[in-house]
Amino acid sequence: MITELGKKRITTTEEGDQASAEQQSAVSAPKKVSKKQVVNGIAYVSVSYNNTIVTITDLRGEAISWSSAGLLGFKGTKKSTPYAANLVAKDCIEKAKKYNLNSLKIVVRGVGPGRESAMRGLAGSGLNILSIMDATPIAHNGVRAKKPRRV
Repeated sequence: MITELGKKRITTTEEGDQASAEQQSAVSAPKKVSKKQVVNGIAYVSVSYNNTIVTITDLRGEAISWSSAGLLGFKGTKKSTPYAANLVAKDCIEKAKKYNLNSLKIVVRGVGPGRESAMRGLAGSGLNILSIMDATPIAHNGVRAKKPRRV
């Protein structure tokens, strides 16, 4: 029964129409989505004076999971604490365990209070740590010096 603007209309279908409707529903059924299995991953830890962000990717660089101190509910100066960094790392690992993650390479970028704590959180998760790399950007020459002052 189909209602339209308060009016009732009764529709009848024949057996041929029902068969075509069943075929259409079988075609439009959602396909099963297979979760990809990621055995080896790379954990990118971005640590600043204000926040800590951890992203876990597969070897091609496609993100599997990520987490940050702000996402976990820390606000203000509490986002930059070592405790928050440790929880961020543990949360990110828990999200990535759905993909059967086995071993990790850790890439740390930046300086901040949560740097060591985030690495400890990743290492204490029970995964194999293959390597730890520091990718902190370092200026090689800096900006141009000011012109000399004439008095």
